[in-house]
Amino acid sequence: MAADEPARAPKTVIAASLRRERGRAGLSLTEVAARAGVAKSTLSQLESGSGNPSLETLWALCVALDMPFSRLLDPPRQSVRVIRAGEGPVVAAAESEYRATLLAAGPADARRDLYRITAEPGEPRRSEPHLHGSVEHILLGAGRARAGLTDAPEELEPGDYLSYPGDLPHLFEALEPGTWATLVVEHR
Repeated sequence: MAADEPARAPKTVIAASLRRERGRAGLSLTEVAARAGVAKSTLSQLESGSGNPSLETLWALCVALDMPFSRLLDPPRQSVRVIRAGEGPVVAAAESEYRATLLAAGPADARRDLYRITAEPGEPRRSEPHLHGSVEHILLGAGRARAGLTDAPEELEPGDYLSYPGDLPHLFEALEPGTWATLVVEHR
């Protein structure tokens, strides 16, 4: 993200993306809110750029609009792009110390998104199923974590790789301070 754009991301970009995708789907505020299980007033605030969305709310809206999460952040396409550690558009979970930073969205035909996630010990980040056919890949960079399907998570150490269906309930739980990982989400 360019240094002169901090005010534009992520709320303004998310607001514009929600309006665009709702229009593309031909759905009213009421229809999208009902499908996502959020209040119509919450969606209205998010579309105006005045809301403070949690990761859970944004994922629910993406599922309701049948779109990959990365489309909300609408990253610019450049031939060379550097995102320094600690920079980039960050979205935080509501009930756990878990943050996701979109690093790269896949082209429309590949439907692959790349994130850096950070988490601290405490409440696990529990995720409802994403789009049908989604697959998540985690490469743990530091710390220790339990991750994968909710009913059978795996314990990971730095350098460990895990792949699991993203269209089933899953979780990510930091077991040590300073835990971070690279997450790739594939949508089919």
